[in-house]
Amino acid sequence: MENAYKRKKQPEVIRRALLDQAARITLEQGLSKVTFQAVADAVGVTKGGVMHHFSTKNALVLEVFNDAMAKFEAEVNAAMADDPVKYGSFTRAYIDATISLGEQGQEEYDNQATLYVLMLGDSELRELWAKWANEQLKKHAATDNTETLCMVRLVADGIWLSDFSGIDIADKQSLRDRLIKMTQQDFDL
Repeated sequence: MENAYKRKKQPEVIRRALLDQAARITLEQGLSKVTFQAVADAVGVTKGGVMHHFSTKNALVLEVFNDAMAKFEAEVNAAMADDPVKYGSFTRAYIDATISLGEQGQEEYDNQATLYVLMLGDSELRELWAKWANEQLKKHAATDNTETLCMVRLVADGIWLSDFSGIDIADKQSLRDRLIKMTQQDFDL
């Protein structure tokens, strides 16, 4: 067995593994089961190893949320950058970031589902989500501030929740296409 003192230290690799395992535990067992010991056991480090990276459970949970949020935001921003039409571009990107839940591969599903579980379980994290969403709406007010686009985003949220909840939607692709079409019309119902 290799001596731990002679092993090459890889703090970023360990930190990434801690975040990934804390997210996995959150999804599989719930936020209350995320403990330093559970995360340490999942990664194969000591409880002190977890505490080296995160001083409290709240700090760990907040970092898991921030990590998932950064990935979600990057997905939205990348989709907006690729969209040649400015009107409704934030809403289209938001639709694809939320309705794609579970379709892009397990990693994306976990990131988005992690956001949902954490928001449902923690009022501080819901406030952080609301702050981000409100900032985005202000930032994109010139292109995405209509009642129709608001309704479209709320429907996308409903589909996101149904995906997370395991509710089967018969033709999700058709719903997505219809919502996208609604973002391409410059009118309110």
